[in-house]
Amino acid sequence: MKIVLHEPEIPANTGNIGRTCMATGTSLHLIEPLGFRLGEKELRRAGMDYWHDISVSTYENFADFKKKNPHAKIWMATTKARFVYTDVKFCPDDFIMFGKESAGIPEEILVDHKDTCIRIPMLPDSRSLNLSNSAAIIIYEAMRQNNFAEMKLNGELTRLNW
Repeated sequence: MKIVLHEPEIPANTGNIGRTCMATGTSLHLIEPLGFRLGEKELRRAGMDYWHDISVSTYENFADFKKKNPHAKIWMATTKARFVYTDVKFCPDDFIMFGKESAGIPEEILVDHKDTCIRIPMLPDSRSLNLSNSAAIIIYEAMRQNNFAEMKLNGELTRLNW
């Protein structure tokens, strides 16, 4: 699985998503411009000491991303989608793309990918969820659908024996 952030603005969100990537074995793809520098303290703080272990790729723009990933199946997380994220089948090589915090994925991109746009259900008065929360919700559903491949699921406690 791969997470794509299109023009992320808030370093703490990207750091939190990076931490989720580390926990799930997911690579992180960042489409510029970024609202921060990759070395910022807030980014590292949110990603904790995992940041150096995360597979991160950057791209100049969406066209550059498409050029370097020509056969990518991209699920686009947006509040404008017809499909709910639990209604689709995620495959291990899929990309899940999220837009910037202030505006989401541009409609110029969404219109060309309307069949792979997905949303998280919310009450009508809700505008959106936090970016890092949205990424965690969807990536864990994708991982569940793929039987949490390569993840430790033994259920052992580290300190107490039940």
